Amino acid sequence: MQTSKHVVIIGAGFAGISAASYLAKAGVNVTVVEKHNQPGGRARTFTAEGFTFDMGPSWYWMPDVFDQYFEDFGSSVAEHYELVRLDPSYKVVFGKDNEVDLPANRESLGALFDKIEPGSAAKLNHFLHEAEYKYKVGMAEFVQKPGHSIMEFADLRVAKAALKLHMLKDMASYVDKLFKDTRLRQILKFPVLFLGATPEDTPALYSLMNYADLELGTWYPLGGMHQMVLAMEKVAKKLGVKFKYEQQVTRIEVKEGRATGVYTPDGFIEADVVIGGADYHHVEQHLLPKEHRQYTEEYWDKRTMAPSSLLYYIGLNKRLKGLDHHNLFFDTSFDKHAAEIYTEPQWPSNPLFYVCVPSITDDGISPEGCENVFILIPTAPDLGGDTEQLRDRYLDIVMDRLEELTGQDVRNAVIYKRSFAEKDFKEDYNAYKGNAYGLANTLMQTAFLKPKMKSTKVKGLFYTGQLTTPGPGVPPSLISGQVVAGEVLKFLQLRANQGNSIKSKTLANTSET
Repeated sequence: MQTSKHVVIIGAGFAGISAASYLAKAGVNVTVVEKHNQPGGRARTFTAEGFTFDMGPSWYWMPDVFDQYFEDFGSSVAEHYELVRLDPSYKVVFGKDNEVDLPANRESLGALFDKIEPGSAAKLNHFLHEAEYKYKVGMAEFVQKPGHSIMEFADLRVAKAALKLHMLKDMASYVDKLFKDTRLRQILKFPVLFLGATPEDTPALYSLMNYADLELGTWYPLGGMHQMVLAMEKVAKKLGVKFKYEQQVTRIEVKEGRATGVYTPDGFIEADVVIGGADYHHVEQHLLPKEHRQYTEEYWDKRTMAPSSLLYYIGLNKRLKGLDHHNLFFDTSFDKHAAEIYTEPQWPSNPLFYVCVPSITDDGISPEGCENVFILIPTAPDLGGDTEQLRDRYLDIVMDRLEELTGQDVRNAVIYKRSFAEKDFKEDYNAYKGNAYGLANTLMQTAFLKPKMKSTKVKGLFYTGQLTTPGPGVPPSLISGQVVAGEVLKFLQLRANQGNSIKSKTLANTSET
């Protein structure tokens, strides 16, 4: 569809760039306006003291989504970056001399499960078989739907599939019924920890994440996760998308009930359609006049948000021993930390934490002989009290346990340190309540129950990203961009058809006259 229509997208994150690419491929003129000086949103990068740090996402899961994205534009992942499958996929540390390395090979994984809990390999095969079904049905029937109405899911085939997706079972009881060993239970429950609820409150549907984890594998793009962003930006630019960086949108203009453009420090950018790819709450509550908002602050306050995070970017002057690329430290109570995030929100008393050491895989992101370390502690959103003293205290907690559990000095090897937490998520990303992962994937916030992708108050205003369908995470955000692009194209085609109809009637009336 060749058109002179212009779409402005607010935010150059995965969803924004994805939407821009699909719209440009269809012949639409697209401008992406980004607050920061680089693309990526939460997947930004920075360099310091010879280290290159990814600021956000560090897990490359669901490689099929990225493969399909680049194929849609006549390209491939291999043309843009080199992808390495990690083996082991990751390490889980349960205590001193009590750790599990998850192998990439399915047969080896089954042997590991049997070693920990005799007979559990067969149960794992059953579990992953069901997870595979959920993943494939979910990808084919659910995530590509815009979530406007329940009627999108009224198709008999989809309804039948839903019965096998365990929407009404919770993840905790589903896993616990199959496995008795605490370590295996925690390994299988951990992927849902960032979805916004405890495993007890998360639908067993999300065991599809285990299929993505254990079957499709954990990967890493050499050069860092930001390589994905740069590749997507390159694709978009080749299609004619214009990017305006360091341009924070201050207002969306609405005339006669229709979005007509956005205001930036450089002036007004006219548009036929505006897509909010930045934080949904921020776009709606701060860039629109009150009369054009479809949701109230009370509505937003009742939403269940996914966790925030306390992050550390650490440069060490030596290499570490006994760690993998990805390391989960589950040496304290999993249930207690989950409760302190979801049911009794508070700064964690003795947190679980995650350590990523990408320089184990990639020598190019740190000086020779040094180590690049990324540390994450999941926290409840909107806790307040995010001070430098608090950040230092939690880093001390992590360092003490890291040194004790791995038997090596880490603290004295630090030559670079930077932290990022709730205040930064709010300031840098306008993240509602300082969330790091978007809207929680609870049963009452799934599919058509999420904030709508299409505004019901303003014509030509759409939303994309992790606060709308299909949900949080890098692959879902990329898919969200594709879905919203399809909705915008339908809208523009409808307007074009209406315009042609009016033009035909006008010509007919003129002819009769």
